[in-house]
Amino acid sequence: QVQLVESGGGLVQAGGSLRLSCAVSGSIFSLSRIGWYRRAPGKERELVATIRAGNIRNYADSVKGRFTISRDSAQKTVYLQMNSLKPEDTAVYYCNLFHQSSGYDSWGQGIQVTVSS
Repeated sequence: QVQLVESGGGLVQAGGSLRLSCAVSGSIFSLSRIGWYRRAPGKERELVATIRAGNIRNYADSVKGRFTISRDSAQKTVYLQMNSLKPEDTAVYYCNLFHQSSGYDSWGQGIQVTVSS
């Protein structure tokens, strides 16, 4: 059983920064794609960024150049550094782990990020 625990959310003014962390339990960390998704009020959940083996990263167009995803394999933690935050970045952010060969898919509980104008 893999568990994902998010931290680092909160309230920040527009133009500010936050760093989200996703701590992963279990032994499949290095073999999995791990990503951040978000759901804004009244909207569907959307991809923010993913990272997989070889540090291959993928970003939503809306966050390119502002957000950076990284992973620390020793700590089994994935980070999302969010800079130049905008009010439209306000959402609940979810960490996701997907292990392609087994199809295993796990989500964190979500963490609120609020950007005030």
